[in-house]
Amino acid sequence: MAGYQEGESPSPGENSGDESQGDEAIKILEKMKLNQRLAAKELISTEARYVHNLQLCASDIRSQLHELPEEDLDVIFSNINDVIKVNSRFLKGLEEAESEEEQLSLLGNLFLEFQEEMESAYKVYCASYDQALALVESYKKVPKLQKAIQDVITALVPQAGASGLTFLLVMPVQRVTRYPLLLQKILENTPPDDQAYENLQRATRAMQEVNSNINEYKRRKEIATKYNKLEHLTVRERLARINTHSISKKTLRLSQLFKQEAGIVTRTEDREFDDLEEKFHWVALCVNELKSNVASYLENLETFLRIKPHECDLEMEGGPVQQYCCLTRNLHLLVFLEFKQRLERLVYHPLSHLSKALLGPQNLIKKRLDKLLDFERIEEKLAEAGSMTYEEEATRHTYQALNSLLVSELPRFNQVATQWLSQILHTLMALQRDLAQQVLQRAEGEMAQLPHSHVSESDFRKLVEDTLGKTSAQLHSFRQNFEKVLPVPITQPLQPAAERQVQTLVSKYGPSKLYQVTSNISGSGNLALTLQRGQIVALLQDRDTRGNTNRWLVDTGGYRGYVPAGKLEPYQVVSHEEPSMQTGSGDGFRFPPAEASRAPAHAAMPVFQVVAAYPFAARSSHEVSLQAGQPVTVLERQDKKGNPEWSLVEVNGQRGYVPSNFLVPVPSPAPWGWSLPPCDSPPSHM
Repeated sequence: MAGYQEGESPSPGENSGDESQGDEAIKILEKMKLNQRLAAKELISTEARYVHNLQLCASDIRSQLHELPEEDLDVIFSNINDVIKVNSRFLKGLEEAESEEEQLSLLGNLFLEFQEEMESAYKVYCASYDQALALVESYKKVPKLQKAIQDVITALVPQAGASGLTFLLVMPVQRVTRYPLLLQKILENTPPDDQAYENLQRATRAMQEVNSNINEYKRRKEIATKYNKLEHLTVRERLARINTHSISKKTLRLSQLFKQEAGIVTRTEDREFDDLEEKFHWVALCVNELKSNVASYLENLETFLRIKPHECDLEMEGGPVQQYCCLTRNLHLLVFLEFKQRLERLVYHPLSHLSKALLGPQNLIKKRLDKLLDFERIEEKLAEAGSMTYEEEATRHTYQALNSLLVSELPRFNQVATQWLSQILHTLMALQRDLAQQVLQRAEGEMAQLPHSHVSESDFRKLVEDTLGKTSAQLHSFRQNFEKVLPVPITQPLQPAAERQVQTLVSKYGPSKLYQVTSNISGSGNLALTLQRGQIVALLQDRDTRGNTNRWLVDTGGYRGYVPAGKLEPYQVVSHEEPSMQTGSGDGFRFPPAEASRAPAHAAMPVFQVVAAYPFAARSSHEVSLQAGQPVTVLERQDKKGNPEWSLVEVNGQRGYVPSNFLVPVPSPAPWGWSLPPCDSPPSHM
C-alpha cells in the first residue's frame, strides 16, 4: 500500500475498506473471547459436578454396598479419597476468582500448582482401574449381588443408567485425560498477546506431560505385575513351557553373560541401581534373620511353657512352697502365655508379612538382570546395524520400563521396610520390658509375704549360712550315729541242693570263677542257656568262638553254654574269719568289686548287707515304705525299663520299688549266705 503524503487525506474508498477490516477483526476477537469464556465456564462447571459425583461415590455409595467385603471395596475405590482432596482444593481455587478475567488468569497458575499432586493421585488410581473393573465384571455373574449394587447406584446416581458402578469408576480416568483438551480449547481462543496466554500454554503442556507420565506408570505397573507373579509349577509344567523361542532367548542371554565375563564386551553399569539393590539386600537379610530368630525364640518359649513346675507335688506343705507354686502358676498361665501371644501378633506376624513383601522386588530384580542382558545385546546390534526389529524394540522398552520402575520405587520400598523393621524391633524391646516388669512385680508381691522379706541382704545371707551350717552338722551327727549303731543282720542261706552245687563248682573251678545270675535269662539259639535269677555258675571262657566278649561260656554244674555277660555278677565265697569293717558309699548300694572275688578262699572277705539310709514313704502300690536303718533284700537293681535309679526290694514280706540312692551296703557281723570250710591246699581246677 502506498504511503500518504503529508497534508493529504485518504480517499473515501480506502477509508471504507479499512473500517470493514477493523470491524471484521473486532468480530473475530469478540467471538474468540466468547468461546474462551464458554470453554473456561465448561471446565469449571464440569469440575464442580465431577467433584460432587466423586464425593457421592466415596461416601454414600461405598457405605451402602453392604454385600461387598471390605477388601473388595478397597480395590474398587482405590485411592479415590486422595483424588477428591486434590480436586476439591483445585475447585476451591477456581471459585475464588471474582471476575472472568481473573478466573482465566488463575486457571493456568492453578494447573501448574497442582501438577505434581494430580499426577501422584491419578497415576495410582489409573494403575488400579483395570483390577477394579475386572472385579466389578465378576459381580455380574452373580445376579443377586449385581441387582443389589444396581439398586444402590440407581437410587443415588440415576444418570448412571445400566452402566452402574462402572459409570462412576471411569470418571477420574476420563477427567484427567480431558484436562489437556479443555485447556487447549481455551488456549486456541486466547490471543497470543494476552497476559494469560503463556501460563495457559505451560499448563496445557504440563497436563499433557501428566497424562504421559500416568500412561508410563501404568505400563510399568503392568510389566511389574506380569513378572511379579510367583508361579508354583511342577516339573511337567515347566517342561511344557520349553520351546525353541525360550531356548533361543536363554542361549543368547548366556552367550552375552559369557562375553561379559571374558571381557569381550563391557558390562552396563548403573551405580544408582546398584546402590539401591545393595541396600535392599541388606534389608532383606535383616528381615529374614530376625524372623528366623523370633521363630526360634517362640519355639523355645513354647517348650518352656510345656514344663509346669506348679503342677508337681513337692511333698512340702504350707509356707513358702505354696507361695512359690502360686507365683509359678500365675507366671505360666497369665504372664508368659500373654507375652507369647503378643509376641506372635505384634512381632512375628508383621515380620512374616514383611518377608512376603520382599519376594516381589526380589523377583523383579532377577527379571531386570535377564532383561539387561537382552538390552545390552540389542544395543550392540543397534550400534552395528543401525536398526532393530519390532520385537527387539519392545524388549528394549520393557527393560527401560522395568529399570525405571525399580529406580523410582526401590528407595521408597527400602525406606518403608526399614521403618517397619525398626518399629518391629522397638515393639520387641517393649514387650521384653513389659515381661520383666510384670515378673518383677508379681515376684515382689509374693516375696513380701515371706517371713524374712524385710531382712537386709547381709542379715539374710548370714541367716542362710547359719541354717546351712546347722543342717550340715545334723547330717554329720546322723552319719556318725548310723555308723556306730548297726541293725541286726539278716542271713539268706542257700538251699541244700544249691549249696552242694556251689561246693561242686568251687572244688572244680575255684571261688574266683563263680558268678551269680542277676536276672532271668531266656536262652534262644544254639548253645544258649536258660537260667533263673540267683543261680550260681562257673566261668569257663569270657568270650564266644567269634571273639564276642558280651557272651560268656559258663558251666551250671550240669550244662555248659553261653549267657549274656551283662547278667552275671562275681559271687563271693565267705570264710568263717572275722570280716574287716568297711562302709559303702551313701550314694547307693554297690557290690564289692570283681577283684575281691578273685582273692584266695582262705582270705578274710568282708560280708555286707543292704539297709535303708533314709526313710521313704511309698506313693503307689508299686513302691514300698522304708525306715532309716531297716534291712532290705535287694531283688533287682533296676526297674522293668532298666533304669538303675530304682531298685526292687523285699521288706517284711512286701515287695516294691525304692530309690537306689536310699540304700547303702554296710558290714555285717554274721556271715551272709553259706561258708566254705577252710582248707590248707588250694582247690584243683579242671
